[in-house]
Amino acid sequence: MHSPFEAVVSQHGTTVLRVCRSLLDTHDADDAWSETFLSAMRAYPKLPEASNVEAWLVTIARRKAIDVHRAAKRNPLPIAELPDSPSELGVPGTSDAELWQHVARLPKKQRLSITLRYLAGMSYAEIAAVVGGTEAAARRSSADGLKKLRTHYQEATTKGASS
Repeated sequence: MHSPFEAVVSQHGTTVLRVCRSLLDTHDADDAWSETFLSAMRAYPKLPEASNVEAWLVTIARRKAIDVHRAAKRNPLPIAELPDSPSELGVPGTSDAELWQHVARLPKKQRLSITLRYLAGMSYAEIAAVVGGTEAAARRSSADGLKKLRTHYQEATTKGASS
């Protein structure tokens, strides 16, 4: 029979908090600690008797920390003021608005793959989960979309130079 969950929290809470704080800042670590024990409380009745409870909790805490890092990559960074003009993305003679016009013309899967990869910072596996298909297909869609964007830019730059 398992120990009461309160005893598990008392016995392993400090270790879990140390793990969370080693991977996250203080505020996020406290949240991850809470999330760890909420998840653990739900799964605890099904945990086999012979399980190493501390290792199990540390694994949950590590995964919660990974979730916090992934979420942070997807959240925009606050800035004091919006810039007056669009920023340049390293393509001479083009603005962000021009870029997004070209992106909007891409086929849906290529457009989504590029947007999720380069704006949301998602991995190809995460993109595949959202768009559907395999990780290789997401990688291919992104590569094909970038190739089309480069071609469009070369054409736009050539037309702009000859005008």
